Amino acid sequence: MSVARKPLDGLATSIIIILCFCWGLQQVAIKVAAPVISPVMQIGLRSAIAGAMVLAFMVWRGIPLFRRDGTWWPGLLSGALFGLEFLLIAIGLGYTSASHMAVFIYTAPIFTALGLHFRVAGEKLSLRQWLGVVIAFGGVLAAFAEGLFATSADQYPLMWLGDFLGVMAGLLWGLTTVVIRASALSEAPPTKTLIYQLAMATIILLAFAVLTDIHHVGPMTPLVWSSLIFQVLVVGFASLMLWFWLLRHYLASRVSVFTFLTPVFGIGLGVWLLDEPFTPGFAIGAALIVLGITFVNWPQRRRERG
Repeated sequence: MSVARKPLDGLATSIIIILCFCWGLQQVAIKVAAPVISPVMQIGLRSAIAGAMVLAFMVWRGIPLFRRDGTWWPGLLSGALFGLEFLLIAIGLGYTSASHMAVFIYTAPIFTALGLHFRVAGEKLSLRQWLGVVIAFGGVLAAFAEGLFATSADQYPLMWLGDFLGVMAGLLWGLTTVVIRASALSEAPPTKTLIYQLAMATIILLAFAVLTDIHHVGPMTPLVWSSLIFQVLVVGFASLMLWFWLLRHYLASRVSVFTFLTPVFGIGLGVWLLDEPFTPGFAIGAALIVLGITFVNWPQRRRERG
């Protein structure tokens, strides 16, 4: 049975803003711990521990994991896309800054809108949304050109490669959302979708870490422990649980419009905490991407069904 979605209230808005801040901070947290634990290993461990927590939550709440509800194949597909997305993010962070990665990942709503336009009835793009797509891709080109001709070449000599992997991660995230919206997962419990994604991410990232011999862990410090705890409890478990809960109870278009805050937080935190470069060219590109995302996600005036 379809769940009725409602407009945003004060509680939902507050939760979304906190989530966007946490997601903007996650790239910084990965960078901080990278000298001790490779980003691939970090995200793999995060997914494994968070997956175990989600599984325990499902058992506690009596939510069935194995049921013939048509979610098996779309669940595996969405999980594989999710895992590959984070693999690209982890690799890309070795070549580009956290602030760049935060911006390029959040091109995902653009790819989602394009995918839903062609795959889901009733999700056709309006003229304003098409304008947003064009503006956002113009921003991608501007920001990518800044990385290609980076003035910070000493720090990130292959910044363009990391930026490219960030865009590809955004594409995979968008495809993941399309798979969820266009399959039985759209009506499945959020925890079930999440367990598919975390399980596949664990397999993909940890296998990659072992096969490429980057699974070694150096001496742990309080800062690294704090980074891992934040990634597991806040990013890997609580934030995703809350996000799926929001999508299940509130109008998806109203929730999604706030995603523009994440790259804004990501840029600010990267520049502030990591002293990352922030050039005029990248600022223009990032602003265009944020504007495009806002145009694409802004709710239609017609009556919405969520």
